[in-house]
Amino acid sequence: MRLHKPALLGQLLVDKGLVTQEQLHQALAQQTKTNEPLGLILVRLGFVKEEQDVLSVVADQINVKLIRLKDISVDPQVINRLPAKAANHYKVFPIKFENGILTVATHNPFNVAVFDDLSVIAKTPIDLVLASEKEILEAIREYYGLGAETIEKMMTDVGPEPAQEIQTIDEAGAEASISQFLNQILVQAYKDHATDIHIEPFAEELRIRYRIDGILYDAQVPENIRFFHDMLISRIKILSNLNIAEKRLPHDGRFKVRAGNEDLDLRIAILPSAFGESVVIRILNAVRLYSFEELGFIGKQRQYLDMLLKKPHGIIFITGPTGSGKTTTSYTCLSALNKDGIKIVTIEDPIEYQLRGVTQIQTHSQIGLTFAHILRSVLRCDPNIIMVGEVRDSETAQITIQVALTGHLVFSTLHTNDAASGITRLLDMGIEPYLIASSVECFIAQRLVRLLCPQCKVPGKITAEMMDVFGPSAQNAQGVVYEPLGCKHCRMTGYIGRQAICEFLMMTDEIRALVTSRATAGEIKKKAIAAGMKTLQQYGWEKILEGITSPSEVLRVTREDQ
Repeated sequence: MRLHKPALLGQLLVDKGLVTQEQLHQALAQQTKTNEPLGLILVRLGFVKEEQDVLSVVADQINVKLIRLKDISVDPQVINRLPAKAANHYKVFPIKFENGILTVATHNPFNVAVFDDLSVIAKTPIDLVLASEKEILEAIREYYGLGAETIEKMMTDVGPEPAQEIQTIDEAGAEASISQFLNQILVQAYKDHATDIHIEPFAEELRIRYRIDGILYDAQVPENIRFFHDMLISRIKILSNLNIAEKRLPHDGRFKVRAGNEDLDLRIAILPSAFGESVVIRILNAVRLYSFEELGFIGKQRQYLDMLLKKPHGIIFITGPTGSGKTTTSYTCLSALNKDGIKIVTIEDPIEYQLRGVTQIQTHSQIGLTFAHILRSVLRCDPNIIMVGEVRDSETAQITIQVALTGHLVFSTLHTNDAASGITRLLDMGIEPYLIASSVECFIAQRLVRLLCPQCKVPGKITAEMMDVFGPSAQNAQGVVYEPLGCKHCRMTGYIGRQAICEFLMMTDEIRALVTSRATAGEIKKKAIAAGMKTLQQYGWEKILEGITSPSEVLRVTREDQ
């Protein structure tokens, strides 16, 4: 296919009202420096919403079909006709093979030499359709797998017996290739807002998974990546200043990388397994500052929080399992209190977010720098507010309570299923009931529910099971509930993002009396509900009726507590 670039493309964009003459001149000036496609430059400068708008003009001008790759599925046999390296290098994507002609999507149809090269590589004539560069790159990652071109190159360098020949690869070339592949893993995690990356070796494969919105999803990677497992782990160890020769013991480390305009702090945990070392990379910067509204604290929940944040002293415990958003909620509370005239000190393991103007201290148990040890010293630094990352033992609990009783506002966390169980956990640690009753202001039990994708959620029915689980609220409900369907916008999961659901056990006089008499968690919870406390499931049902989340999602995170 031979194409000639229309001389008046820029003027066509002006005539159609997509850009002004001045905007076009700015974009063309940029193009002389970068040699990028005009559409891409216009999008980056914010003159047009998406590249597709410009490509529609190009398609009309040169009579080439414009498609949306996210709306089509491609046969794997078609993908195999063009190597990953060529697809990535030329930024093209094969979509069909018919009558001996391979049709590829491109965002720049005017570079004729490229398609001559592709015809030689694919050993077949090439036909073109137009698609945006963003959709082409996303399709390459989806169909070829993460880092496919890098692994393809490494396999070529190694030869047909990679498992035996890895040690003979040119050291500089191997290091550069595996570094590139690791970078691609990290960049993709950053783009997908993943909180963790799991690299897991098995007998026949190397599995890479991302934890997104609390759920693990497989990253599509080339099958041959399993041959480079040791090199990948060694690269991670080098960046983390760990011993690459020691493969029998667990390792912990950390390093930083830059993604976009953000420095990512990565915490590394390596475990020896039956088929090699398994790695989990925690992206600490995935915890960012949110507003209370973004977290899902509205209405009565927000009123409770506002009231608690005005307390001059006492302890606010946030409870829940790992990954329930306790730290994020604590940070949001501290951010709201972080004002001139207030000194805030945090004791954390690890420090997950840098708070400007807050003194943050990292524990280091190997040298005796524990929560309890630091707490004793913190009191001499004249703080107003203290955050204790977690109360794990009797000593820390005792000191935390003493700190609150001496006039400090304290935030901390406990690992319990519901709010009332926080009381029994402290009792189990040996804390006297009268100390709990006099020092604690509130126990907040929290879970994170995934939010329904607004583009594909579908109406559902209120079932008998929902009525049984959610009680009168569901039995008398008049609204519509929604269920996830799944689309490319949400990676076929049906969900995008998360919000918190909480139950607030406020320490009223009645609850304090029950605590002092060593009442059970069940008795305390029953009394609190009778006094108006909403449970996690009841708050979850409100989110369901608002169309924010689904019944199955609320049940997933709360069923264990019933």
